[in-house]
Amino acid sequence: MVQSSPTRRAFLGSVAVLAQTPKKRNVIFILVDDHRFDAMGFLKGQKWLKTPNMDRLARDGAHLKNAFVTTALCSPSRASILTGRYAHAHKIVDNNTAIPKGTPFFPQQLQRAGYKTAFFGKWHMGGESDAPQPGFHRWVSFRGQGTYLPSPNGLNVDGKKVPQKGYITDELTDYALDWINSLPKSQPYFAYISHKAVHADFVPAERHKGMYKGQTFEPPASMSGNAKDRPMWVANQRNSWHGVEYPYHSSLNVTEYYQLYAETLMAVDESIGRVLETLEKRGELDSTLVIYMGDNGFAFGEHGLIDKRTAYEESMRVPMLAHCPSIVKPGTVVNEAIANLDVMPSVLEFTGTRNAEKVDGRSFLPLLEGRKAAWRDSFLYEYYWERNFPQTPTVHALRGDRFKYIRYHGIWDLDELYDLQADPMEMNNLINDPAHATTVANMNKRLFEILEQTGGMSMPLWPDRGRQSNKRHPDRSKAVPFPESFNGPR
Repeated sequence: MVQSSPTRRAFLGSVAVLAQTPKKRNVIFILVDDHRFDAMGFLKGQKWLKTPNMDRLARDGAHLKNAFVTTALCSPSRASILTGRYAHAHKIVDNNTAIPKGTPFFPQQLQRAGYKTAFFGKWHMGGESDAPQPGFHRWVSFRGQGTYLPSPNGLNVDGKKVPQKGYITDELTDYALDWINSLPKSQPYFAYISHKAVHADFVPAERHKGMYKGQTFEPPASMSGNAKDRPMWVANQRNSWHGVEYPYHSSLNVTEYYQLYAETLMAVDESIGRVLETLEKRGELDSTLVIYMGDNGFAFGEHGLIDKRTAYEESMRVPMLAHCPSIVKPGTVVNEAIANLDVMPSVLEFTGTRNAEKVDGRSFLPLLEGRKAAWRDSFLYEYYWERNFPQTPTVHALRGDRFKYIRYHGIWDLDELYDLQADPMEMNNLINDPAHATTVANMNKRLFEILEQTGGMSMPLWPDRGRQSNKRHPDRSKAVPFPESFNGPR
């Protein structure tokens, strides 16, 4: 038997250390538009809804069951994801505001750390531009909301206009997987897949059309309008573009509307399956963190409303799943309140990239790994009144683990306080209940502390853009009660 010399043993020890040094890990971030937190098969938001690949992410990974956005509107939420900042800090407070020059996006930091980065899909910040943005080596996008179906010059690929040849969800997935497969396996990467789906008007892929025909939408209990001490603006909004009595100024049928929504979501679910299959084939499934998230929620009749923008749960709460077998145990459930602000610091920690920018969020990586971590007990929600959608006022809210405090600015109306444990549907406004006066005072104080600490004490004001959606049904006696044939609660 040959004896090892001290020098040889030291060399072999060094090799072992090098062999144990983990290579840089990949990240795929999938963002979906207007996806409700409960519109996933395993949550039974509607009993007949099926999402097998989302269910797989939750079963084999983690379900972050209390995930939220800090502004329930496309552009502000997307900017918060990329910057880790509240909307008042990054200044993109609506869907029209231009991106301030020099705004740092975290993929730029990944690039400096040696990552290849790519963006595929809906950008929707700074107006209608689809021009390539800083932080991405590969760029595939479209103007504004884009289109579900093929269109000439529909895509911007690395600065060049090219036709959109197929159904948008499928085509974005094709571009993303082609790019991933073009990379050597030694190259770490960050892929941001930003789907148009499931933004209205909903257009399912041809293969999914009619798959939910005959299924019945189960209406929410809060749709009836029987809530206690509801603010006047909410009651008024029922008869508006974003209300159940005149939705999108039409006689929209909610059952058919949700069916189309669910059918349009199916291509997104299939896209997830294709992503996981590609990672398996490349041998990267264990080392790649896949995060699935919605950019905001969507109301289907709750409180008499449709759309988002409000501080109610259906608007600000989003689906969020995470999958990475090397760090996440199957069936992990994260109960802590996760915000869109937390994506940036989490991705940077996972990739071992030093964060060089100020952020308002924090990394949820320890929670995915099953480690204990000091966590927030509340966070700020904000929405700033839009002249072209004037039905919803400026909102500041503090969402805690038990109570939610909602403060309205610029209107003569009630604020709101809800006990989310006793009243998860937010139907009993406790704002004037003497028993909760201390809670209201404390939450109001904390709300303004966060605004002051994060530079949010100035209100944004921008020039008018677009038309006002201020039409009401011309004859209230003929207003359609969402819809005329609807047999649910009124």
